[in-house]
Order: sequence, then C-alpha cells, then structure tokens
Amino acid sequence: MSEMEEGRVLPQSVQQSAAAYAVIREQFRGAVSDFDANETMPFFEVLETEKWPEIALFMRDHPKLKFNYMACLSGVDYPAEEQLGIVCNLESIGEFPHRIAVKVKCPREGGSIPTAAYVWHTANWHEREAYDMFGMQFTNHPDHRRILCPEDWEGFPLRKDYRVQESYHGIKVPY
Repeated sequence: MSEMEEGRVLPQSVQQSAAAYAVIREQFRGAVSDFDANETMPFFEVLETEKWPEIALFMRDHPKLKFNYMACLSGVDYPAEEQLGIVCNLESIGEFPHRIAVKVKCPREGGSIPTAAYVWHTANWHEREAYDMFGMQFTNHPDHRRILCPEDWEGFPLRKDYRVQESYHGIKVPY
C-alpha cells in the first residue's frame, strides 16, 4: 500500500506491515482496530479480546503472513482506562520483511487475556513476567506463576499505583 498518510508517503517497511494488516483485517473485520502506521512500530489493537488466540494462530500460519517470531511481549498499565494490556512485537523471520505490534487489553480488576503461549513458545515467559509485574491474568496459561518476584511478594511492582512494602520477611525493602 503506497497510500499517503497526512500528506506523506509511508516508508516501505510500514507499507509492508500495512499489507500484512490488510490480510488480518479482511479475516477479522471488527475484532481488530484500524491500522496505526507508526513508523517505529506499526500496530493494531485486538478489540475482541477472546479472539486473540484465533488471531494469533492466523497471523502465525497464514501463508501471506507467517509471523513466526514473537520478539517481545510487554505488559502495560492503563489506570485512566482501568485496563491492563499487552503489546506483542511480531515478525516474520526468514519469510517476509514485515513486522507489526499487536495490543490486547482487559479490565484492570478481574480481567484476563487468553494466552499466546501455545502459538509462540516465547510468550510463556513473557506472560509470566506480565503477570508478576502487573498482575495480569492469562487464561489457559501452562505455568501461570511469578517468574521474577518470590511467590509471597505483595502486589505488582510495575502497576502505576504500586506501593513498595516496607519489609519482606523482616528485611527492609529499599526504595
């Protein structure tokens, strides 16, 4: 797609990502947001969270997409929206030159996102980190437990409203 955006021609890498997105949008229509042609990392959001596993498998297996590599999965706290989310950076290594980020959100309290650990094995540890740091729940995760903090750690350190506990097992926690 060599369309103009805000009076400028999109870089080739963004055009390649936009073409990949068009295949996803055609299949999932209203379950995904519009494409954001961000030059650093183009992205879209999954609007129907429960469809994330189906979208992920489609992105990995479709012959025109082959997003076979999850470079990163980062947790995000959106307190103003009362949501938590993930941002997955996906690439097609050795197949196509496109890459894209996918955002998936859920309610901050009581919400969950279906795991992608069965699609990209690297998601297993990334999702555990998002759980450990943000308290994000991943339904059907194969090993849903803390990965960085001790199991009895209080709270989730990367939430914007996190308050550092004063001590842990009688040891002063530095702040």
